[in-house]
Amino acid sequence: MSKKIVFTENAPRPIGPYSQAVRVGNFLFGSGQIPINPKTGEVVKGDIKVQTRQVMENIRRILEAEGFSIDDLVMVFVFLKDLRLYSDFNEVYAEFFKEGSYPARVTVEVSRLPKDVLIEVGFIAFKG
Repeated sequence: MSKKIVFTENAPRPIGPYSQAVRVGNFLFGSGQIPINPKTGEVVKGDIKVQTRQVMENIRRILEAEGFSIDDLVMVFVFLKDLRLYSDFNEVYAEFFKEGSYPARVTVEVSRLPKDVLIEVGFIAFKG
């Protein structure tokens, strides 16, 4: 199986030595996305709901660049600056999925994230 580096102008450019995503066969492995507006390159201003929506839109765009969709997510890794934000995060996160089609997920609190954002989300998708 070959490995393909994925890049789309519709999602934020990586801010370090990593790829937006890597495709191997029917799998897409996505790097952690933070709430950066891809048009401005700046972190979006706002609370966890605003930041979660931007992160999920960035992930959606990366998936679509390879012909995947949100429904193809099989595993999601969520890093929150504060677990007290969990309920507000969850409310926005759930808007991106059909009932019963949720991917597996890990959510952890971390002490700090790049650019001092409130959230970072990585993912694995599979298209059968």
